[in-house]
Amino acid sequence: MLTSDLKIASANVRKDIINMLGLAGSGHPGGSLSAVELVVSLYFKHMKFNLKTVNDPDRDYFVLSKGHVCPVLYAVLARLGYFSHDELFTLRKVGSRLQGHPAKDKKLPGIEVSTGSLGYGLSIGAGIATGMKQAKKSNRVYVLMGDGEQQEGSIWEAAMSASHYKLDNLCAIVDNNGLQIDGVTKDVMNVEPLADKYRAFGWNVIEINGHNLDEIGDAYAQFKATTGKPTAIIAKTVKGKGVSYMENLAEWHGKIPSKELIEKALAEIDASVK
Repeated sequence: MLTSDLKIASANVRKDIINMLGLAGSGHPGGSLSAVELVVSLYFKHMKFNLKTVNDPDRDYFVLSKGHVCPVLYAVLARLGYFSHDELFTLRKVGSRLQGHPAKDKKLPGIEVSTGSLGYGLSIGAGIATGMKQAKKSNRVYVLMGDGEQQEGSIWEAAMSASHYKLDNLCAIVDNNGLQIDGVTKDVMNVEPLADKYRAFGWNVIEINGHNLDEIGDAYAQFKATTGKPTAIIAKTVKGKGVSYMENLAEWHGKIPSKELIEKALAEIDASVK
């Protein structure tokens, strides 16, 4: 898929996020919007999966460690045809398969594991990657985390383990937008220098602009070409990306816009691809 096509797909996913959260009346727009290009590029171009056999044993795995941004994952899965696009608009409804955090027991196609409590997605990913290594399989495992999530000690236990066992089939992606629910990440608990920390733990580290689709694609390609160590992609992003009144504001971590602001957001997203 061409970069221009990925840009259009990203805009469509952003519109889905705004529409589904607006209808639900609750959820997390800021971090969902900041991760769009990272997830779109991965699924639309770089990750191995089989829509005819969703649980194909040779598929790559995706773990959404920061589970509260599930709208971006749901939108991508629907756009790819994992389930009907109309089902997106059941988000957070009673009985819906699209819960406010990914729920494996709801049997929504494409959801590998239930997530929500921050800090354990990398451990899950490392466990899957270890199993694939032991089975001598070529599956790759991708884990998307937030930067505030790096404050959790379990992340660093998993980082140490993944390096020790040379899990070169494991890719950790950090959506580094600099904000979390309580404010600026460096003020809540500074995690920088993040790239240096992962390097010190023995990881291959790639630092990119998390909205530049060419840089993202190059990073995924570098991960696939790396042997002997896991890869961490530290992606500098903008919380609320694509919606001017949300960008770089922590208050939009979990706030839903009014009807008028939803219309403004959709118009801005449309204008971005014209």
